[in-house]
Amino acid sequence: MACALTAMASEPSVERNARGIPAAPFVEDVAKHLGSEDEDVMPTLQKFQEAISKYKFMEMSTAQRRQGLEQKIPDISNTLKMVEYLKRHKEDPEPVETTFELTDTLFARAKLEPIDRVHLWLGANVMLSHDIDEAINLLREKLSNAEANMAAANEDLGFLRDQITTMEVNTARVHNWDVKRRRDRQIAKAQSSSAS
Repeated sequence: MACALTAMASEPSVERNARGIPAAPFVEDVAKHLGSEDEDVMPTLQKFQEAISKYKFMEMSTAQRRQGLEQKIPDISNTLKMVEYLKRHKEDPEPVETTFELTDTLFARAKLEPIDRVHLWLGANVMLSHDIDEAINLLREKLSNAEANMAAANEDLGFLRDQITTMEVNTARVHNWDVKRRRDRQIAKAQSSSAS
């Protein structure tokens, strides 16, 4: 049995957000959605629960991605400010005195002579030497990409919350419809028994 999210994703008419996450359809007519008045609701409820689980997993991974970007953006921004500062003081014959971080709790003092190149960490223990202007362009591009990714993550989180809510409402509607259907059947059965 295919889950609701996979089934929704394979339908060509399903609305999606900009990153391809399928939108959860709202179930207006439960009987029509099930196919008939006598259809068992358990498979549908299971599909809805699977879809909710998948949306929650996507929400969790998107929140983790956003958390990583929240840490990365200030680092890139601070590095960009420092490289721009070094560029402004490139023509100054006096060395620049600075305190820089070695670890979270250890700092060192240094005098920086005017420079033409900077070394940037790319990650995974890789550092490359760049011309100052090239480094500024690279850092601006990385900052712009990180901010765009942050905006996309925030948009996805809002979208996913809406889809989770829609699927929870669908689940409640199907469950309530089933309760009402069983109650109506019991009343009809009781009335037919008392009429006999």
